[in-house]
Amino acid sequence: MPGKVRIVGPEIPNLPWQEKPQGCSDVIWRYTANPVIGRYAIHKANSVFNSAVVPWEGGFIGVFRCDNVCMRHRLYVGRSPDGLKWDFETNPLQFVGGDKEIFTRGGYDPRVVKIDDKYYVTWCNNYHGATIGMAWTTDFKEFHLMENAFLPFNRNGVLFPRKVNGYYLMLSRPSDNAHTPFGEIYLSQSPDLEFWGRHRHVLRGNTGWDWLKIGPGPMPIETSEGWLMLYHGVVNTCTGYVYRAGVALLDLEQPWKVKANAKAYVLTPSEPYEMVGDVPNVVFPCAALADAKTGRMAIYYGAADTVVGLGFTTVDTLLQHIKDTQDTEDNA
Repeated sequence: MPGKVRIVGPEIPNLPWQEKPQGCSDVIWRYTANPVIGRYAIHKANSVFNSAVVPWEGGFIGVFRCDNVCMRHRLYVGRSPDGLKWDFETNPLQFVGGDKEIFTRGGYDPRVVKIDDKYYVTWCNNYHGATIGMAWTTDFKEFHLMENAFLPFNRNGVLFPRKVNGYYLMLSRPSDNAHTPFGEIYLSQSPDLEFWGRHRHVLRGNTGWDWLKIGPGPMPIETSEGWLMLYHGVVNTCTGYVYRAGVALLDLEQPWKVKANAKAYVLTPSEPYEMVGDVPNVVFPCAALADAKTGRMAIYYGAADTVVGLGFTTVDTLLQHIKDTQDTEDNA
């Protein structure tokens, strides 16, 4: 992976950004005013976390997970001029069309991906258990309900931003109906975003920081070297689960094939808002904005299942991290 890597995607001139602090060795460094979104940012919220952000009309827009004071999962639209200060809709996201049999008011852990002229939202839907709900919008006002992608039980559905070899692609983590003590990343393919098949195994955890389970994070970032995939990994300790973030590089034409995978994590709970909350010791990446001109990246992540954090890095930094830590565990 020599030389400067090119991002295939849009330029984002107003990407949220802070320079790396002097003397900082972090692969992903944190926004100094974190958490960027507090737990009470939405009306009657208990917590706001694990949410998705995309560029929109010169600013930014997103779909946000809110667990309300009744501890019901709801999705809300939020808008921001700079990706830092956010205003949220008063009412949860509503759907039109689709089969009402699969309609549920709740949902959690959304992702948002633009494909051609539509924005697609995927989230963890409840249809006799956890599965991948889907909808599309062009204006973030009207959301058109689509068919669920998979049978229960499944979580963390993440679409690629374009077709590959004539197929839409989605990463996911097959699971069970509880706090799944296992999980690996799979890729599924579809000709029409309704019927999914051609399932391929992508990645399982290493033997260290993510040995218990892993799942896909933000939309994969297309680069000249391959698809850059951020993911979450979990380990079980004597005091409970710890969620960290990792990174891998997937083949451009066969994205279920891993070209390289970092043995070391890129982000771990270390700040109070990541270590203390409704679910302690969690960083959970759900959105990554990448500027094709500069290679800079802004990464939004859930922290302790309570608030939203923001971190910064560059595509070159992530790929160098993969290169430096992929060979042996001793190098990590």
